[in-house]
Amino acid sequence: MATEDRHVSPFSLQEKIWRMLWAVVQATLFRYSFHTWNGWRIFLLNSYGAKINASCMIRRSIKVECPWNLKMGHNSCLGDGVIVYCLGKVTIGDRVSISQHAHLCAGTHDYNHAEMPLLRPPITVEDDAWLAADSFVGPNVTIGEGAVLGARAVAMRDIDPWTIYSGNPAVIIRTRSKL
Repeated sequence: MATEDRHVSPFSLQEKIWRMLWAVVQATLFRYSFHTWNGWRIFLLNSYGAKINASCMIRRSIKVECPWNLKMGHNSCLGDGVIVYCLGKVTIGDRVSISQHAHLCAGTHDYNHAEMPLLRPPITVEDDAWLAADSFVGPNVTIGEGAVLGARAVAMRDIDPWTIYSGNPAVIIRTRSKL
């Protein structure tokens, strides 16, 4: 009789515990904070290992998975309803605007294996970029400095600096003047 392989979780016990605790904090203390309590939300995220500069703007309706993988520079913003699924590292530079309901997904599966193991490739959003409403950034993507990813655009490959992209998949619309 053949033995069956047991499913092995890609998450350590410690990570499972931290994810559970963060889910409770995010659903209560974070989500129901006053809209003006930006510093409180930054404090909560940083308490769970994020590295978010105090000058950032974090809306209470965002969702962050594994905040210990999130880093944000000066004067950046996560708008209402943004999802930051940072199974892998997500690095957001200075003066970055991530508009409402944008989704950054730093996790995928290796479809070349029957077990489809979890992969955690990083996402980087460089300084002065803007991810417009409902845009999607896939795993292992770098959004170049000053780039714009238009509303509902999908970036599954790197986005060139100082360039405006739109569509699914995102294509170049035009270049943007350097600030």
